[in-house]
Amino acid sequence: MPWRDLLAVLVGGAVGTALRLGIDTLLPHGDTDFPVSTLAINTLGAVVLGVLVGRVWSTAPGWLRAGLGAGLLGSFTTFSALAVSLVSLTAAGFGMLALAYLAATLVLGLAAAALGLRLGSPRVTDVDLVDE
Repeated sequence: MPWRDLLAVLVGGAVGTALRLGIDTLLPHGDTDFPVSTLAINTLGAVVLGVLVGRVWSTAPGWLRAGLGAGLLGSFTTFSALAVSLVSLTAAGFGMLALAYLAATLVLGLAAAALGLRLGSPRVTDVDLVDE
């Protein structure tokens, strides 16, 4: 990995982690509460990555893709936060809430990624979005 890629991942990771902490601070939740902040973060990350992949991935240099993808969005959205929330809810006896959270994460994440790819696609223009 070239030094530029590594530096881009480090900088992107620092920014993504700070953004995640900011949103977690604005939308706090306990171990037995529905993890709204984690769901919002992962959904937002999926739509942003979809837009980036659809719009700039094919032309962006490798260091920029590494910084935005693995760095920024990789640290902003995390599977480990999802897993910890699911385990915490289940261990506290909120199995149905954990299942609802998992379902919401999957449905919203996939829909957000599809929306992001659609919005980022060069075939989509402002006229197309207004006409629909």
